[in-house]
Amino acid sequence: MNVDLQPTLENERVILRPLQQQDFEMLYNVAADPAIWQQHPNKDRWKKDVFSTFFEGAIQSGGAFLVIDKTTGLAIGSTRFYDYNSKDNNIFIGYTFYATAYWGKGINLAVKALLLNYIFKYVDKVYFHIGAENIRSQIAIARLGAIKVGQQEVTYFGETPKLNFVYEITKVAASLT
Repeated sequence: MNVDLQPTLENERVILRPLQQQDFEMLYNVAADPAIWQQHPNKDRWKKDVFSTFFEGAIQSGGAFLVIDKTTGLAIGSTRFYDYNSKDNNIFIGYTFYATAYWGKGINLAVKALLLNYIFKYVDKVYFHIGAENIRSQIAIARLGAIKVGQQEVTYFGETPKLNFVYEITKVAASLT
């Protein structure tokens, strides 16, 4: 079964569309806020050269999205599918960040609901790498029904390995709208 890892998805709050090379400046304008990266394993990602490496990895992944506020039409962040495993019927969702103005406003739930409702047509399990120090994201992912199943050193594209917790959510456990 062929899985399109970059469909355009939307609901009443957001549009997720495939990330494109020409989106760099628009997305960097969001990512340039150091507050976004305070709890992230790579705290320097707000710097343009470091973000450029992150962005190149996103483009090469073939699963990255630009997150757009449907009301304003503004880019507000990014997320992606990665490490699809057809044999074990699972995939990862991650590399997600949002402009701080959208924190605590239900955007993460709206984005993850779109991604999970779509991808659960093809897989039975979804995993998330969450930085060991990223308490905000650990709380957010647990609210979606994901459970911590392990920890792993993750080497982000062009970056040094960092400790991450691995969270899992199954098709059966997911109860998103």
